[in-house]
Amino acid sequence: MWQSARVVGGAVLVLLGMTPVVRADGEKVPLDQLPKAVTEALKKRFPKAELVEATKETEGAKTTEYDVTVKENGKTIDVTLTPEGLITQLVKEIAAKDLPKTVAAALAKKFPKATFKSYEQVVSVKDGKETTDHYEVELETAGNKTIEIEITPDGKITSMEEKKE
Repeated sequence: MWQSARVVGGAVLVLLGMTPVVRADGEKVPLDQLPKAVTEALKKRFPKAELVEATKETEGAKTTEYDVTVKENGKTIDVTLTPEGLITQLVKEIAAKDLPKTVAAALAKKFPKATFKSYEQVVSVKDGKETTDHYEVELETAGNKTIEIEITPDGKITSMEEKKE
């Protein structure tokens, strides 16, 4: 039985050149209307990145966070920030070679005949320290089913969900 995948930031990027899915409950924000603190934090952390799009989440009358997609060195990164510009989470597109050996081995063992489509590293940021929470991997099985997987840095699969196209 498939476990429901927790969708980080309310959206899963379909990588390899496709555009990110905007959170269903988020409101699009023109990039030139982002708070100055958000823009400055992004420019400081990603000085060579291009800002692609942004959404804001509000709870009641208060903005709770901004989700900004940036492109850096051809890779997509979704950045979650507070209105004050504090980065709280990063979801980075990565290459297969950037996966930890434990993760790559666990995926190869569990899905030996799969075609891997995309890899993302989900990073929490607290007190300026970045910690990898998990990886999100999209693959196609030998039976042509697309599966989204969350796997911890030590190789434990925490959720799998068949993606309906």
